[in-house]
Order: sequence, then structure tokens, then C-alpha cells
Amino acid sequence: MLPLQDKVIVIIGATTGLGLSAARAIIAAGGRVAAVGRNADSAAAAAQVLGPSAAVLTGDASQPGTTEAAIELAVNSWGRLDGLYHVAGGSGRRAGDGPLHEVSDQGWDFTLRLNLTSVFLSNRAAVRQFMHQGDGGVVLNMGSVLGFSPSPKYFSTFSYSAAKAAIIGMTTHAASCYAPQNIRFNVIAPALVETPMARRAAEDEEILAFIRTKQPLDGGRIGKPADLDAATIFLLSDGAKFVTGQVLAVDGGWTVTEGQNPI
Repeated sequence: MLPLQDKVIVIIGATTGLGLSAARAIIAAGGRVAAVGRNADSAAAAAQVLGPSAAVLTGDASQPGTTEAAIELAVNSWGRLDGLYHVAGGSGRRAGDGPLHEVSDQGWDFTLRLNLTSVFLSNRAAVRQFMHQGDGGVVLNMGSVLGFSPSPKYFSTFSYSAAKAAIIGMTTHAASCYAPQNIRFNVIAPALVETPMARRAAEDEEILAFIRTKQPLDGGRIGKPADLDAATIFLLSDGAKFVTGQVLAVDGGWTVTEGQNPI
């Protein structure tokens, strides 16, 4: 049997990058996906790529009601909800995020709403559905190594790092609270991965040289969305039914290497 055979998963942020790669992997593993994307054009393209095993809707993860609509879509399409994977988030640099002494009030509010409030909203909606169903479920949240392993020279975004650290706290707290209901919560924490948010770093030769020493696995490279897929499938599957409250770094060695900054 496939690891996610007949499992119904809602993915928040599923129409590009990490979320789209995960959606394809979940379907290949036997699952069904209710996919949420913020951009209508990306959502339409994702629907074509994912095919009949997916239902796609457009919505803003930072707004109340978006995850509820996705869960309703999943339940109407396949009868239940088995898992939530929250991928949506992004940089607040253009809104005013940066080093602490430079963060604007707008940058702080924007970045936390995008990366933290959205997770609160989706996780709350999922738990309510799981409790209504009464037979457990799983939540997987997207974190970042920056939430516990900072890199201030090239990745000094205080609000973003604070949000990703808070996701760990929220996830472990929820894992503790809802374990008796057989609802599991975990975090997957990547380092630098090829996504639209990573374009600034991916086009900077100095940062790429740093990444070759900071993420030395597989030749020293930026991660690819598919690098996270196997871990995602595992944590959403019954193979991880005894795993909750954990943070899994998929980081190419980021957290165990120093990384060399030019003098």
C-alpha cells in the first residue's frame, strides 16, 4: 500500500515551490489534496499539473476563513480531513523587515501576519475539524532553520526569524495539548531552498559561495523543493504515528556547519 493511500491532505500554499512539489508527491503516494494558493493564475496552473486527485482554490492564508474553505472543499470532495500541511509564508523584507534596529512597525506586522498568524489560523481550523471527526489527524508546519540557527550576515530578517521560532513553540504546545486526541503536530525546517522567496540569495554569488560551505551536502548547493518531499510524506503518514512535537531540519548540513564568511 502507498504511504498516503486515500489520505486527504489540505496544503496551505500549494500552488508554487515547496507546496506544489509536496502536493505532487502526496498524490504520487496515494493521497488526495485540497490545495490553496494566493495567486489565481498559479492556482489554475497547479490544477492542471495536479489533475483529478486535487481540488484547488484561491485564498489568502493570513485571512480568517481561508483554511475553513479548504477543509470544506476537502470534506465535500473526499469525505474527511486526514492532514494539514502549512507551507504558506514568505519574506517581509520589502515591507520593512531586516535587522532588529531597522525593522519598521509595518515590517513587523506584515511579516508576522504572513508567517505566524496564517499558521495559527490554519492550525486552529484543522484541529476543530479533527475534533469534530473524532479519530485524530496530523498537522505539519513549515518552519526554517533561521528560527533556531541564525545567519546574520546574509539572512538578517528579525521578524521572519521570530515568526519561525514562534511556529516551533506553537507546534510543540499544540502537540502536547492534543496528543490524547491522537492529533499530531510537527515542524519541517529547511535551510535555503530554490523558491521565489530565495531569488535574492540565489542570484548573489557571494551568498552562493557561503552556501557551498554552510550547506555542504551533495556538493554544497541550494536545496530543491523535492529535497523535502520524502520527509513530508513520512511525517504526514501513519509511519510517523508515534512522532509528535518534533522539528526536522532538512538543511543540507546548515545547522552543523559553521559556513565561511569572506574576510
